Amino acid sequence: MGAQAQRPEHPDHSGEGPDEVADLVGKLLTQDAEKDGRQGVAERRRLLGRLSTALVSSARKAGASGVGRGRWLADVFIGLAPRLPIRDLATLQEHHYGLTGEQLADDLVRTAAKATMAVGAVGGALAAAEFAAPPLLLSAPAQLVAETLVVAAIEVKLIAELHEVYGIQVPGTGSQRAMAFSMAWSRQRGVNPLTPGTATLALGAAAKTALRNRLMRTLGRHLTTLGPFLTGAVAGGALNRAATRKLAQAVRSDLLRQRALPPA
Repeated sequence: MGAQAQRPEHPDHSGEGPDEVADLVGKLLTQDAEKDGRQGVAERRRLLGRLSTALVSSARKAGASGVGRGRWLADVFIGLAPRLPIRDLATLQEHHYGLTGEQLADDLVRTAAKATMAVGAVGGALAAAEFAAPPLLLSAPAQLVAETLVVAAIEVKLIAELHEVYGIQVPGTGSQRAMAFSMAWSRQRGVNPLTPGTATLALGAAAKTALRNRLMRTLGRHLTTLGPFLTGAVAGGALNRAATRKLAQAVRSDLLRQRALPPA
């Protein structure tokens, strides 16, 4: 492709301000996770705060029943997934100092794990606005819902770019490919493009249910890190990093079975 990121389709999705949500998630994804100083943490906190506010507004518009069962969160993610900044192989090599093969995959995983850890570590101050309605999702601090969305986006982006590194081409339109990678994330596996109907299966009801369930499980993991100040932040960062590494290992094993890499 040669461009820095694919320019995917912009499907409709529920909730108010979808462009703002997608824009904020994109900024959090492209922020340099290596900036661990006070300025980097402050910028992540600022962006997560803005995303939390946008999600509260969207959730209230969606209504309590859809939000409580996670349909709203899945719809929001389905809407932003085609807009994730997925880089092609040439751009990945350019951004990662000319690395190739397993070394490039290792560096992608390291960068993604550092990014999800950084997002989780911002959660020290959880005095964010809360959703004002029923069970799990609506009783969670809005910042944790925002973190869940960003972590999912980082990991789906990682899965898509690992497919680039391993030379596994996933067919379909921008929306179909985005959903295929999102479904891979929900299953914690790689995409097998040889499976009949891969593109259409990714848009089906079962795929959306699996995505919703995975998002809710990820939110549940974040809820376990609630604690006084830095204890919750440290736990959140460590759990995110471990989960991202585990996901990457499973996906890479799948992709290696599909196609062996040439020597780095």
